[in-house]
Amino acid sequence: MSRLGQIKSKRAVIGIVGLGYVGLPLAQAFCQQGIKVVGFDIDQEKINLIEQGKSYIHHIGDEVIGAMRSDGLFEATSNFPKIAEVDVIIICVPTPLSKHREPDLGPVLGTGEAIMPHLQKGQLVVLESSTYPGTTDTELANVLEKSGLKKDEDFYLTYSPEREDPGNETFSTSTIPKIVGADTPEAREMVAAVYEGVISKVVPVSSSRTAEAIKLTENIFRSVNIALVNELKVIFDAMDIDVWDVIDGAATKPFGFMPFYPGPGLGGHCIPIDPFYLTYKAREYEVPTRFIELAGEINAKMPQLVVGKTAQALSLISQKALNGANILIVGMAYKKNVDDMRESPSLILTELLESEGAHVAYHDPFLPIIPHTREHDELAGRESVDLTPEIVSGFDVVLISTNHDGVDYQLLADDAKIIVDTRNAMKEFQGRAVVVKA
Repeated sequence: MSRLGQIKSKRAVIGIVGLGYVGLPLAQAFCQQGIKVVGFDIDQEKINLIEQGKSYIHHIGDEVIGAMRSDGLFEATSNFPKIAEVDVIIICVPTPLSKHREPDLGPVLGTGEAIMPHLQKGQLVVLESSTYPGTTDTELANVLEKSGLKKDEDFYLTYSPEREDPGNETFSTSTIPKIVGADTPEAREMVAAVYEGVISKVVPVSSSRTAEAIKLTENIFRSVNIALVNELKVIFDAMDIDVWDVIDGAATKPFGFMPFYPGPGLGGHCIPIDPFYLTYKAREYEVPTRFIELAGEINAKMPQLVVGKTAQALSLISQKALNGANILIVGMAYKKNVDDMRESPSLILTELLESEGAHVAYHDPFLPIIPHTREHDELAGRESVDLTPEIVSGFDVVLISTNHDGVDYQLLADDAKIIVDTRNAMKEFQGRAVVVKA
């Protein structure tokens, strides 16, 4: 049977490189359809947990991993020579920014180097990591062709951007439409067949570069619109107008408006990062990206604005300064109801407040301990405090950075002195606390 026939009959073995917030849910989706998956990761701790039937991602329970393992459909390894034993290789590794805010393709190209010696004729390689147009068909292709095999002659190389949204109860990996881009009809047919086995709707596009551009466009759209409402927040606040009321009112229009909401800064792996991938690549073509860069500047200033609001609230209400103040940040994850720390503005807020002499603690029901992070590793190991009347009343300010559903907001209203609310979480709650929106 041909490789394509194996894929269509669900007999192909899927290799997934990178078992994080993208790779592990994707492995789950394949296993749920009875498709065997071999997961690859350089983090041995993840491999050990999977072998024990345990999960390290909040929205995927231990029972899910246990079932995948007991069915004999999922194994995890750090042994990259096993790449030779799979039919499809899906790369789901991070694409971070360097300290100079330039794309860091190290994880992608390093993965290519690890795969290359074991690449087999007829295998399909799919890159899912967010990146700029041209990464797949040039930079990754160049690495893989060191094997002596040629793209679209000996092996297939395609791009299909991840569209994970951790914590979203409406959409899952299998129900979010899947873009697939390839540079030949044969590769396009093969990659479409892979995902048609597990995802409700697959959308083929003309090339890998088109698919890469689609991913960036989706997240730049969000970045720009979030920047707009963040700027409106500042403007309307100066006019003593509640931007949340404005957005709720505008959202009643059934056409021509889509609500976006302000916050303390951008978080997650995609929206704070992807625009910089396009601006970097655009410079190669001498094309300005003023609009995109302006949005990035506005969003990047939001943590400083929140700190300024906190200082102002302390001064006006309690006649205190940030220096020496005790501040509780509610929500350390980058978005509600997840345990994902990537690019979380709460990390930046913590460092900014402490640089002003404040004493900062945090509460997050999804993150009992701050894990190691790329740019804020000095905060690793800090532990979440409980929310009790005694603990809350001991802080000068409670700063709501992430509005998890499981937080007792009425307790905060009753026992906090000042609440700086960046998410409109206190809209329905009243108590003794003075609430300041930021």
